[in-house]
Amino acid sequence: QVQLVESGGGWVQAGGSLRLSCAASGRTFSTLAMGWFRQAPGKEREFVAAINWIGNTYNADSVKGRFTISRDNAKNTVDLQMSSLNPEDTAVYYCAAARGSRTVDVRTPDYWGQGTQVTVSS
Repeated sequence: QVQLVESGGGWVQAGGSLRLSCAASGRTFSTLAMGWFRQAPGKEREFVAAINWIGNTYNADSVKGRFTISRDNAKNTVDLQMSSLNPEDTAVYYCAAARGSRTVDVRTPDYWGQGTQVTVSS
C-alpha cells in the first residue's frame, strides 16, 4: 500500500506560479512512477504530468512549457512547479503513483492522493 499526501495548493492570480508537493510512504519510492492529475468543476479528471524513477518526464500538451514535474527519490517526494497559470488551470490537483518503470504507467495509477485545490483568478 502507498500513501500519498499533497501540499502547496492555494490561490494565485493569472500569470503567477505555484509549487505542489506530494509525499509518498509505504512502498519503495524508486519502484513507482509518479504523476499529477487534475479535475476541474464539472469536468473529468485529466492527466497533467508524469515522471519515472530515473527522471524521464512526460507532460500533457495543455501544460507543456509551463509546468515542470520533478522527484527526489531520497526524500520520497514529487513536485509540480506551475508557472504562467491561467484560470483554466483551476482544479483539484491529485498526486498519483503507479507500480511501473515507465511514465505511461501513470496514466492508470494504482494509488491516489486526496487532492489539493488550485484556484487561479483572472
